[in-house]
Amino acid sequence: MNEPAADPAARQAAIELTATAYHEAGHAVMAISLGRPIQKVTIAPGPLQTGGYRLGVCELRKGRGRASQDVIEDEALILLAGMVAEARFTGRYCPRGAAADLRTVERVLEGRAKTQRQLERLQRRLLDKTEHLLSDEAHAVAIERIAKELIEKTTISGRAVRHLFEQAQQQFG
Repeated sequence: MNEPAADPAARQAAIELTATAYHEAGHAVMAISLGRPIQKVTIAPGPLQTGGYRLGVCELRKGRGRASQDVIEDEALILLAGMVAEARFTGRYCPRGAAADLRTVERVLEGRAKTQRQLERLQRRLLDKTEHLLSDEAHAVAIERIAKELIEKTTISGRAVRHLFEQAQQQFG
């Protein structure tokens, strides 16, 4: 017997939820790989403190796990990682979905560029670096595992994120 066709709206909602899970997992994996501790990651929608609406959040803990050579670059890489990881799932960048992240990247990097063209080149260089870092097999698997856990549980602790990240590192390390 043939199964009835899936409800297109439900199918689209599932795709969007999965894209959000990959997005937040990307932030988390980049943050951990740069030594930033995570409080929690969620794909529960909610209001932003600055107004507007968010589909999920990767909440970092205060402090650093290890010293950074470039705090501003680390911040930009973490922000860009959401869009990059989501694109691994969807096949394309979604600047609209990552608009708040992209605005913050621009604001964080403004002091590093004298012209708009320099700013755009710096953003492109950091986007390329983010792509490169997340293309590592262990990072890709960690993103996939964290996204799967987010879909199953909606919110996971920083400790659970670190555990999934370390499992992937051990498997491919």
